[in-house]
Amino acid sequence: MSIPNALSTNPLRGLLLDGLTWTRPPHSPNSIYTPFSLFLSPQISLTHSLSLGSLPSKKSKISVRQIKHTKYLACIHQNTLAMATPSNSWAHTAQIQHHLSSSSSFSSLVNMGFPTRSIALNRNRSSTIHSALQSPSVLHFPKQPYHPRVITKEATITPSPTPKTVTTTQQPPHWNLLQRAASTALDMLEGALVSRESQNPLPKTADPRVQIAGNFAPVPEQPVRHSLPVSGTIPECISGVYVRNGANPLHEPVAGHHFFDGDGMVHAVSINDGAASYACRFTETQRLVQEREIGRPVFPKAIGELHGHSGIARLALFYARGALGLVDPSHGIGVANAGLVYFNDRLLAMSEDDMPYQVRITPSGDLETVGRYDFETQLGSTMIAHPKVDPVSGHLHTLSYDVVKRPYLKYFQFSADGEKSPDVEIPLAAPTMMHDFAITENFVVIPDQQVVFKLQEMITGGSPVIYDKNKKSRFGILAKNATNADDIIWVECPDTFCFHLWNAWEEPESDEVVVIGSCMTPPDSIFNENDECLKSVLSEIRLNLKTGESIRRPIISDESEHVNLEAGMVNRNRLGRKTRYAYLAIAEPWPKVSGFAKVDLFTGQVKKHIYGDRKFGGEPFFLPSGSCGEEDGGYILSFVHDEKTWKSELQIVNAMNLKLEATVTLPSRVPYGFHGTFIDSKDLKNQA
Repeated sequence: MSIPNALSTNPLRGLLLDGLTWTRPPHSPNSIYTPFSLFLSPQISLTHSLSLGSLPSKKSKISVRQIKHTKYLACIHQNTLAMATPSNSWAHTAQIQHHLSSSSSFSSLVNMGFPTRSIALNRNRSSTIHSALQSPSVLHFPKQPYHPRVITKEATITPSPTPKTVTTTQQPPHWNLLQRAASTALDMLEGALVSRESQNPLPKTADPRVQIAGNFAPVPEQPVRHSLPVSGTIPECISGVYVRNGANPLHEPVAGHHFFDGDGMVHAVSINDGAASYACRFTETQRLVQEREIGRPVFPKAIGELHGHSGIARLALFYARGALGLVDPSHGIGVANAGLVYFNDRLLAMSEDDMPYQVRITPSGDLETVGRYDFETQLGSTMIAHPKVDPVSGHLHTLSYDVVKRPYLKYFQFSADGEKSPDVEIPLAAPTMMHDFAITENFVVIPDQQVVFKLQEMITGGSPVIYDKNKKSRFGILAKNATNADDIIWVECPDTFCFHLWNAWEEPESDEVVVIGSCMTPPDSIFNENDECLKSVLSEIRLNLKTGESIRRPIISDESEHVNLEAGMVNRNRLGRKTRYAYLAIAEPWPKVSGFAKVDLFTGQVKKHIYGDRKFGGEPFFLPSGSCGEEDGGYILSFVHDEKTWKSELQIVNAMNLKLEATVTLPSRVPYGFHGTFIDSKDLKNQA
């Protein structure tokens, strides 16, 4: 999730506008925190990342900030046994014990006792934060400081015997004297900026004590573990690898942080002949590789940091580091933490601030990053994280948007063998946040909604992403094979904001395109602290291509039966065609997922699978079985975490009767995450 293609030359272009004064306070009530990437360099935009100080020098004493850094790493290490090779010292490190509260996850509390002298997160430490994110908190740290540890590429956390400073960047040996001096000076400026920011409390939407608490906290990489315990019987038709993406920050935040800001990590469960194995690895983005080398994050975070005057300052710091050669943003700045798609014999990890990254699944079931994938030099722009693969043609359809220059939006597709079509420029009056879209048999359905980008808001102290109440939401209907947008049909649909669209199809007898999506109110709920409770209503939206009129109705008509439904899918073999069933996460208590619902889109009937007391999951993935020919013939796969025992598992549920068929006990904790896919073992044989 991100803001792509920002600034081609100067990252502050479009911000330094004449005639504007900096008068609005940083947290303007009508602005929201930037949910996506932003304003960097050629084909660069910011999404999911962090900012933090690095490790201490050998001669320095352990500082208060270092202790805080150690405490942060403690939450990463929770309930994690040694999974590395015998040579790794982490294999001999004791587990950190957690005393889980018995309070309900619906109303649990947390008090993070970080040192009050800490620059990074010194925001009303005595206050208690109320949030469903923390149920209960796992950030219960021992009183004695640990030696700091970092997540290494070798998938372990290695104790550092000698403390290093946390206030300056680890300077690579290839830096010259000027670069070293400049790096130190810029670190000092950033420290002053963080100190100034710490004088004001953060909203919950940007407070890391909320956003990465509990099972939203990161974990270290884990190499493959085979022969996992299985309860029940894994259906014989399931043979392949289930992979799921998620945000997993490598470094500790020093300032604002949103859950979407973390580095991408892919979790994989390989299933063969009823046996299962597990591994998880960071996607080795250029951003992560550079930040790992210098020991701290230097790429700004879109949601947590890029708002108001401090956001401009962070962009200036980043641009200065790039100009001095301290970082190189020219090869992408994305985190690849949102979507996954298997296309043209490649597994692609995506966030819309960059090109996709190819991840290869090894014969042993491990994961390795191949690199940034530009479709054999055909792709010169970013892609959104939700491309659609047509089940009949095998074509991949996608969008790319820009927040600075026209065209603000482009549509293109790839043939089944990876041949890219020319870009189709979609006319938009202003850049619009476009996280998802839909396809039908003959059309693409493009949402142009009310959450827009307005960069000049940063000059006046606000967020560059705002909810525009005066704009009318609409959907654009464009032929899949269009070479231009001359024949696009726009149909208005007032006050409609769908973060995700589950399916769409054509009904020629009524000249309508039917769209199935979850309509969210308030539209900025995910990004902005709001007194109004979030509501996500599964809806049918009918777009009449002849009259230009629309009709929207809730699919679950009984208000008393309403439940927030977000994250899910239909049978992907019928994507773009009329479908009866959708499988959607029950997002309650928001933002946790207590189970999933099988919804009959024709009748509104809802059947639920609830994970259990203080068990929460994520996106339910529907895997067609192909044996019975029925639309709902298949299985639901979902990672589930037990907040009582602090154990994670993969549940496999029969999609027809919602009976639990099998449970795979996982060797380490799996944080709540985003979207996934399944690669059949037959397809893996042809993996590029």
